[in-house]
Amino acid sequence: MSTAAPRTAGPDHLWSVDEHLADILATVRPLEPIELQLLDAQGCVLVEDITVPVSLPPFDNSSMDGYAVRVADIAGASEQYPAALEVIGDVAAGQADLLHVGPGQAARIMTGAPLPPGAETVVPVEWTDGGLGEGPAAGMRARSLAPEGATGQVCVHRPAPARAHVRAKGSDVRAGDRALEAGTVLGPPQISLLAAIGRGTVRVRPRPRVVVLSTGSELVQPDEELRPGQIYDSNSFALTAAARDAGAIAYRVGAVADDAATLRDTIDDQLVRADLMVTTGGVSVGAYDVVKEALSYAADEDEPGSGVDFRRVAMQPGKPQGFGSIGPDHTPLLALPGNPVSSYVSFELFVRPAIRTLMGLGDVHRPRTRAKLTADRALTSPKGRRQFLRGRYADGTVTPVGGADSHLVAALAQANALIVVPEDVESLAPGTEADVVLLG
Repeated sequence: MSTAAPRTAGPDHLWSVDEHLADILATVRPLEPIELQLLDAQGCVLVEDITVPVSLPPFDNSSMDGYAVRVADIAGASEQYPAALEVIGDVAAGQADLLHVGPGQAARIMTGAPLPPGAETVVPVEWTDGGLGEGPAAGMRARSLAPEGATGQVCVHRPAPARAHVRAKGSDVRAGDRALEAGTVLGPPQISLLAAIGRGTVRVRPRPRVVVLSTGSELVQPDEELRPGQIYDSNSFALTAAARDAGAIAYRVGAVADDAATLRDTIDDQLVRADLMVTTGGVSVGAYDVVKEALSYAADEDEPGSGVDFRRVAMQPGKPQGFGSIGPDHTPLLALPGNPVSSYVSFELFVRPAIRTLMGLGDVHRPRTRAKLTADRALTSPKGRRQFLRGRYADGTVTPVGGADSHLVAALAQANALIVVPEDVESLAPGTEADVVLLG
C-alpha cells in the first residue's frame, strides 16, 4: 500500500478541521484490488461493472404449484362446470426432459419448474380438485406418498389468462444487462445476485485491516478488578466497533502502559496485519503522553518519508491530534486523544473517512442535514474552534444530549448525531437551524 507523505507545519500552527481532514484524505490511498470468493467479498467495494452473462430467470417457469395447461381448455371453467383434463405427468424444478401438453391435457407443475412445451398458463392447485374428484384442493401430496397424483384426471374450477403465474425468461435481468456498477458495496442482496448469474469470484478492494490500540497505565480491561486510580479501557472497544461499523476488519489491542519503548515495539508487531493504525491517548502536552514521545521521530534510513506529525486542531473536543505513516510500508497512523468523547468524535471526523477512502468509496463522509435546535438555553462555543456537541436528531429537530465535557460516555451512548457549531459562532440560540452530522 502506498501513501503520500503528510504535510507538516510549524509547532505554532493551528490546523482547521478541514485542513487536517484534507491532509489525511490526500495521503491515504485506496487498497489495491484483489479477486475474492463471494462470501469473502462481503462488505467490499467492486472495482468493475458486472455484466449479466445469462438471463434471470433463464427460462419461463412457474411461480405456483399447480397445473400447466392450454388457455382454451379452461375457458369458462367454474366450480359448477369444471374443465376436466388428463394429467400426463409431473414437471419438477430442475427437470430437463419436459412433457408436451396437448389439447385436453395438463402437466402437474411445481414452483420454479420450466413451463413445458404446449402449455400457455399455470393454474394454481387451489383452483383445482387436485385430482381427487372433490372440492378445491388445499395442496398436493408428496409424490413419494401418492405417485398416482401425476396421472389420471384433474378438474379445474377457474379460468386463467395466458401466461398467468408464469415468470418470464429475463423478467429479472437480461443477458448483457449491467447487474452491478463499480463502486458498489457488496451486501447480502448483491452477493445473491452475483451467485444467481453464476459469478463465483469478484474483483474488489478488500476491507481495510485496522488495528486499534489504547494507551495508559491507568487502563484496566473489563471484568478485571479496579484498583485506586484505575479506569476501564472503553476507547479501544468503542473505536474497534466504530471501525467495523465503517466497513473495516478491526483488531483491538489491549491497553499499553505509559512506556515509549513498549508502545513502539507493540506498534511494530502489529504492522503486519494493519492497513491503518489508530491509537488513543497520549497525544497532548503532558509528561506521560507516551504516543507523542514514541512516535515523534524523524524518518530514518530504513523508513524514508515516514513519521508522525502531532498537531493542534481548532476543534472541541479533540484539539490534540496526530497523523503520519510508520513502518516500511508507510502504514498510515492516526493518533487520537484519550478522553472518550474526544476520541470518538475524532474517529467520526477523521478515521472513518480514512477507512472509507481505503475501501475505494466515492462518498466517505457521514450524511449531514440541517435541523432546528431544541434546547432550554443557548449553546455556547469557544471562539475560533469548531465545536461538535452530542445530540439526538428526530423529525428535523436536534436536542443536545449531556454537556460539552469530553469524558461524558453515558451521554454519548444516547446520541445519534453531532451538532456542529462553526468557528465564528459563539452562541447558538434555541430555534436556530444548525448543521448536524448523522451518526446512525
